[in-house]
Amino acid sequence: MGSEAENRAAFEVQAGYCAAMAAPITARICTTLGQTLDRDSATGRRVLDWPGEPVADAVVLRLVGGLHALHRAGADAALSRVFGGDARDVAGALRDVLVRHDAALLPWLDGPPQNNEAARSAGLMTGLLHLALRYGPRIEVLEIGSSAGLNLMIGRYRFDLGGVGVGPADAAVRIVPEWRGPPPPVAAVEVVGARGVDIAPVDVADPAQAARLAAYVWVDAQERLARLTAAIGEVRRHGVDLVQGDAADWIEARLAEPQAPGVTRVLMHSVVWQYLPAGGRARIVAAMAAAGARASAERPLGWVMMEPNRDLHRHEVRVRGWPGDTPMELVALTHAHGAWVEGLPAPYETRDYVMRRGAYERD
Repeated sequence: MGSEAENRAAFEVQAGYCAAMAAPITARICTTLGQTLDRDSATGRRVLDWPGEPVADAVVLRLVGGLHALHRAGADAALSRVFGGDARDVAGALRDVLVRHDAALLPWLDGPPQNNEAARSAGLMTGLLHLALRYGPRIEVLEIGSSAGLNLMIGRYRFDLGGVGVGPADAAVRIVPEWRGPPPPVAAVEVVGARGVDIAPVDVADPAQAARLAAYVWVDAQERLARLTAAIGEVRRHGVDLVQGDAADWIEARLAEPQAPGVTRVLMHSVVWQYLPAGGRARIVAAMAAAGARASAERPLGWVMMEPNRDLHRHEVRVRGWPGDTPMELVALTHAHGAWVEGLPAPYETRDYVMRRGAYERD
């Protein structure tokens, strides 16, 4: 069981991330909560007595999401002033809100945030370009931790990645991150199928679930909120193949299915690995290794991840392909929400990692 001091410290850790990603309002809310949270509400008591790892469990973002939802619903005028950037008596306003809206906030602590950010697909597409250059354009995507399935629409989005254009020219959603470093490979990408799984999928056809998704977007990020609205519109128009289930069970089943010739089957995920249990992660690694051993030039296998390296405080795009003996290659760094992508020059860092909860550790 974590101590109260450790649980409070998680708020300052999250504030640091927010400040580094140009979210000063959310950073101030995180800092203030860490300093002023008390036991006058069931929500406060549960956070201060959090039994797990508060940073890895994203407990701060769970609470901030609930508060943002109250603001977006117009449920509390004092809270809305805080979310509007008013820095006067933030501590008093938050203490009062936690008591007044205790019953509404408490359920937000029950599960991790599902911050389905479509712009993260810029980093994922960067990885897919590396695989397409190696194995050909036709790609079947298998995504774990799909949340609402916004990144399952990766084949329908238009990307400009350092001047490299990918995707339909008339796409309703255009993703143009600030590009740093050398551009990605120039290659055609044809997503011939995209399926996903999530332990608790978000159905954006339900207005309440769509509103919950928006609550996890920081109030500072109005561009992200606009992009979320556009991506949700695409999902509602075209639909996604998204099911509820356990990631390891699902991947094992999908990898056992017949694979079309000339199509690269790709496991894809972003900011999800830390939320999987250790046993599930081990099963997925083993399943990919076994499938990789069966892969051929006609039926290749790939793995593209965009995950946080909390030891180095950065988000990394890593790529692995089979057939081939090259370990995971670090091909790019990226902003957590896709605002920028930094392509890295070859030769790429290649190291095998066991990715444990909240951090990468050398195997």
